[in-house]
Amino acid sequence: MKRFAAVSLAVLMLLTVFAPAAGAQDVIEVRSSVFNGTDIDDIIDTYGNGTILPIDGSRFPIFYYDIDDNVSTEIVLIVDVPGTENNIIGENGLVYITTIQPIGYEYENPAAGWDNYSIIGFGAQIAVPLKPDRADKLSRLVLDSDDKYTLRTGETLELGQGYTLEAKQVDVNGEKVWLQFNRDGEYVDDEIISVSEGNTTGRTWDVELDDIEEEDDVVVLRVHVNQVFQGAVDSIAQIEGLWLIDYANSRTIESDDEFGELDDVAILGPALRLTNEDSITLTRDGTDKILENVSFRTADTGSDVLRFHLMKEIREPGIHVIAGAASFGPGNFTWDASSFAGFFYDLDDNVETESLSVSNIDGNVIPEGNLVYETRIEKVDYEYFNTDEGWDRYPVIGFFAQEYVPLKENKADKLSKLVLDSDEKYTLRTGEILELGENYSIEAKQVDVEGEKVWLEFTRDGEFVDDEIISVAGGNTTGRTWDVELDDIEEEDDVVVLRVHVNQVFQGAVDSIAQIEGIWLIDYANAMTIESDDEFGKLDDVSIQGDTLSISNENTFTLSLDSEEEITEGMFFKIGDTPVEELRYFPFVVRILGEINETTGLPEMNETEMGENETRPEENVTETPGENGTEEPSGEETEEGAEEETEEETAGNNTTGGEEGEGTPGFGIVPCLVGLLAVGYLFRRKS
Repeated sequence: MKRFAAVSLAVLMLLTVFAPAAGAQDVIEVRSSVFNGTDIDDIIDTYGNGTILPIDGSRFPIFYYDIDDNVSTEIVLIVDVPGTENNIIGENGLVYITTIQPIGYEYENPAAGWDNYSIIGFGAQIAVPLKPDRADKLSRLVLDSDDKYTLRTGETLELGQGYTLEAKQVDVNGEKVWLQFNRDGEYVDDEIISVSEGNTTGRTWDVELDDIEEEDDVVVLRVHVNQVFQGAVDSIAQIEGLWLIDYANSRTIESDDEFGELDDVAILGPALRLTNEDSITLTRDGTDKILENVSFRTADTGSDVLRFHLMKEIREPGIHVIAGAASFGPGNFTWDASSFAGFFYDLDDNVETESLSVSNIDGNVIPEGNLVYETRIEKVDYEYFNTDEGWDRYPVIGFFAQEYVPLKENKADKLSKLVLDSDEKYTLRTGEILELGENYSIEAKQVDVEGEKVWLEFTRDGEFVDDEIISVAGGNTTGRTWDVELDDIEEEDDVVVLRVHVNQVFQGAVDSIAQIEGIWLIDYANAMTIESDDEFGKLDDVSIQGDTLSISNENTFTLSLDSEEEITEGMFFKIGDTPVEELRYFPFVVRILGEINETTGLPEMNETEMGENETRPEENVTETPGENGTEEPSGEETEEGAEEETEEETAGNNTTGGEEGEGTPGFGIVPCLVGLLAVGYLFRRKS
């Protein structure tokens, strides 16, 4: 977290330069482990104990988990009750339980009351119970921070969600600061905090409010003031320790509430239990919601196979972390698509390609060659499945948690991103253009209804690439697919970069129209070749063996406690704050939804759902002139205490310096930079 403060400015600058290369996603699907068998009974036997199949945070990492305290709260149970058979879960056979648990504040100071507070996961979102023994009244956690901030008289610190903290006055001589807490610009509470030498336990201000979901004496904000001091120009208060809940948007869960298929709610003091009053059918090739934002996704299989996972769809703009299962201790551990949802996986074909393994750890040090990432080429069905026209299967390969297509199906070193694989129907009139993504498009130059033909043109960035006249005459049932083959793509020839299947042409009310069903496209213009001497972050020993890539660490890799360590572009380890002998860590990747913010280079953060994204105090953009015409930052986060300041440099202005991140191969620079930037947000509190 401290490293983030040092490199943030450089990252922001580089992100602005490279932002166009970062394609924003529309939706992120975070899945659990995959459960595969002949029917539900077989799956309960295979993955459970024959009676119960538990799905907790180890199998569904989006459930809340605190790696420092090893705390989780949520679990789903599939129970073999009467009626649980084939692809049906019987009445009361699906049970969701979540229980209040204590965790430590980021600012750890038991003498001042900063030891533990209560949290609870609900529907894969973190919440804080308004009372520590009641799970039915919840509020979103907005902030839990041990970072240091400085406030001058009259200065405001943005806390997120419309909450602010203002230093009304700073009295250096009296060793006091007068703070005011506001929401949406309206007064909530204020307090004068003394930081005199003898007052070591009274430097924390707890804001307690009444009538929050009919509860009184609810602590909604905690602020710890370290000291006040005289800066170069102003009197300054230093804050270390901030904790805040979004009390204004708290919620009460009632016993008659319904959450998707879970409609039988029991409130059991510090626990909630939800079950299904009616049986649940796992719809093949479908999605069945069981909570507000958690669903079952079931594969498109025959009746003799059942394959499904839990999943959460994230559609809100922001920076999101997708984590893998946690590894405990120095033992060997391997992550694949079932234990790390960031890796590529095709549910219908049950295809995965990636793995990450750690072995022979010495304390918290991974020896040379014992951190190994491996991926291989597999084949999946086209979305438009038509074997007569050659639309059966195509090769895919995951590469550092992104889906790629190899330019040749037996060579894993030359890859291109998959842009589109669709079986949707599109209609094009003469002269109409269909945008395919990544600046590729096809245009219907002419539609000849009488001749049953359509002239299509393929372009990139508006420039001609190829064209073809496709006949859909009645007898032509196998020639309606146009394959665009190009040469010299990463020195490979005859590379199929686009496939288009035309169903028919017909006369509309006004225009001649061509109907397309079946489009497949790769981003050939940005294809890449992986060389044996390439380096990918800490993975720098590359082995290319036909359809398999293996990359390991030439140097030792230290899992530094209480940190986020980059593995490779956009992929990291989160390591808990534990003794070495209790080592806990998991891999994660960062995903972005939404557009890049023009002023900061950051995506717009989502702050609408309880616990959906982490937040941090927002920096005050109002700047105060300093001495000699310089500008002093205001309301900023600092890494060091005020005692390290000089007359020329006040607390907080060290955010413009610091070491720069090392360069990485160009194909992955944006994920890497976004990852470095995002971890400062997303792990600012325990997560």
